[in-house]
Amino acid sequence: MKLTWRLILASASPRRRQLLQGLDLPVEITRTDVDETPPAGMPNDQVAEHLAHKKAEAYTGPLAPDQVLITADTTVIVDDLLLNKPEDADDAARMLALLSGRKHEVVTGVCMRTRDRTIRFSDTAIVHFASLTPEEIAYYVDRHKPFDKAGAYGVQDWIGYVAVERIEGSFYTVMGLPLHRVYRALVELQENDGRMAK
Repeated sequence: MKLTWRLILASASPRRRQLLQGLDLPVEITRTDVDETPPAGMPNDQVAEHLAHKKAEAYTGPLAPDQVLITADTTVIVDDLLLNKPEDADDAARMLALLSGRKHEVVTGVCMRTRDRTIRFSDTAIVHFASLTPEEIAYYVDRHKPFDKAGAYGVQDWIGYVAVERIEGSFYTVMGLPLHRVYRALVELQENDGRMAK
């Protein structure tokens, strides 16, 4: 099946933009601003999908019959602690010290909305980190300033090269968008849309 969707990515993340453009479909970029504080008592592994859905609901623009709005959120979980984006350099260093020499979960939630349907899901990967010295952590925080990244790191950055020993699951889920799941959802949406099915 040839996909004929036009995509709208509501995200400020250049990484998600790069990934989504890899599907060879037209991509328009916008953004929605929401409070990313999770509801009290929500299980940590549900937060990313909840926030992705919240971002989709915040989008108020019209959707053409051949458009899909895509929103996403990524969280990091270690020791039942939810690590979102760090507040400052000290907070980033604290998060990386928690991850050093340990394994953690990365959960990326996705919401995809057409004019008629909404699909939401999350994908989880387990990342194994090597031990990091305080000097390595300080270098990364100072040089790469990972303040817009859940868990204070980007797997595609320097830290990913030197610290990520193994990933169980999709690399792209860790990077911020599980493309294999997004693609399958686009196929499903098109198969169930009589106007677009080919």
